[in-house]
Amino acid sequence: MTTTEPMMQKEEGKITTKIEERTGRVPSGAYLGLAIGSMLISAGCMLAGKRQAANFIGQWVPSLLVIGLYNKLVKIEHEMGFGGAYR
Repeated sequence: MTTTEPMMQKEEGKITTKIEERTGRVPSGAYLGLAIGSMLISAGCMLAGKRQAANFIGQWVPSLLVIGLYNKLVKIEHEMGFGGAYR
């Protein structure tokens, strides 16, 4: 381990804490709503013949669901008392 590794880990913890504090304010259902909305918009674009736009917007869905899952896990971790990051 080099002398900079502990400092980098400590800094990463601060950044992660700030991100979790801000994203923790967003209701978990919001990410699901955004994902479903993206699916509907993608389907609409496909029906309108805009295949590239449909594929582009459709690719947002897995990312939104993963972000929502992470958000939910952070909230559960905090409620169980394991995490100090989210307030």
